[in-house]
Amino acid sequence: MREPAFWYRPRSFMSYALQPLGLLYGAITERRMLRQGLDAGIPVICVGNYHVGGAGKTPTVLALTKLLRELGETPVVLSRGYGGRLKGPVMADRTRHTAADIGDEPLMMARDVPVAVARDRLNGVALAKSQGATMILMDDGFQNPRLFKDASLIVIDSERGLGNCEVFPAGPLRAPLKTQLARTDALVLIGDGRAANDVAAELAKRDKPELRARLKPDAASLAQLFGKRVLAFAGIGDPERFFRTLRASGVDVVRTRPFADHHMFSREEIATLAADARREQLTLVTTEKDLARLRGSEGLPDGIVPFAVQLEFDEPVKLRQLISDHLYRARERRFSRR
Repeated sequence: MREPAFWYRPRSFMSYALQPLGLLYGAITERRMLRQGLDAGIPVICVGNYHVGGAGKTPTVLALTKLLRELGETPVVLSRGYGGRLKGPVMADRTRHTAADIGDEPLMMARDVPVAVARDRLNGVALAKSQGATMILMDDGFQNPRLFKDASLIVIDSERGLGNCEVFPAGPLRAPLKTQLARTDALVLIGDGRAANDVAAELAKRDKPELRARLKPDAASLAQLFGKRVLAFAGIGDPERFFRTLRASGVDVVRTRPFADHHMFSREEIATLAADARREQLTLVTTEKDLARLRGSEGLPDGIVPFAVQLEFDEPVKLRQLISDHLYRARERRFSRR
């Protein structure tokens, strides 16, 4: 879906009009979040967000994967496979699956880490454990009560924040903010913005840490775009964040085309993008997630450059200590129950 513009305005008629529905939706979600989830038997760390749409969860998961391996862990990512037709449980396989099968995010992440895709997360846990997982890294699912989480890291784009802080459909929140704050173990703020400073301050009162991070472009991607004028397109939660990242990296962005999150491109749309690029002698550039959806499409033009990014934390030592502490406490809790 494409996010309504009024979600990110302080006051609007639509937001007020939809507040009753937001209160109902929020009450249902809040009640679900209060349930006690089932224990996976191994540590579970969830990377989620408070709101619908994108914030940077996927690069956060990949950055944590690298750290966990340095700590001697064998992580397996657990994903619902949003947008895919397979219910699972199934391990993502880039040689035989497409985004239509398992979703774009699992397909993209499977290049770097084993990904268990399952609508029922408990089935996904069983599959992950059969693959030798020593811990589970949940991609999304913060509001889902099915599985007990040993720690929840919440990702927010510091430029956008949480908009009007109303619950869907009156705003972007998936549940009342107070309920979500109470279940947060750490906050990951991406970028140098100040839009989420109030949230960080509220969590600081609860002795929950704030971790600052920023998206860094891959050197090979930048080299491919050096000296070129580009037409950038993206079907992610916040396409404008992608366009800002390109410009901040020195890429000459001449035209942009935003699409809805997880958009499945038609042949006609691909042909139009290619024709527009040829007409103005522009290079097509998109996100790795979008390219995962495009792979296997008929009529896919040559020369689309995927702009790869990595998430770098300002205080990696602080992050390492945080994750180590949560893993230790998770195992200590399970050992004490024996």
